[in-house]
Amino acid sequence: MGKRKGGSKPPPKKARAKLDTLFSCPFCNSSKSVSVNFDRDMGRATAKCSQCSQKYESRCTPLTDAVDVYHDWLDSCEEANK
Repeated sequence: MGKRKGGSKPPPKKARAKLDTLFSCPFCNSSKSVSVNFDRDMGRATAKCSQCSQKYESRCTPLTDAVDVYHDWLDSCEEANK
């Protein structure tokens, strides 16, 4: 008996976990109120709370993601509180 000649399919690709795009505000603690906007031409990213209107701006690269900007904001808040 010979081997079956069925089409061998490659294994299915694993789905990547999606990162958050809305975050909690470090000032007013509103959940999912901080959104991050990118101006990649200018190399600038802005995180802004929709409830208390607090803003944070930082530089961005093509590899920068929204979670990176948010954590930069949290790090600068912790640094200011020291």
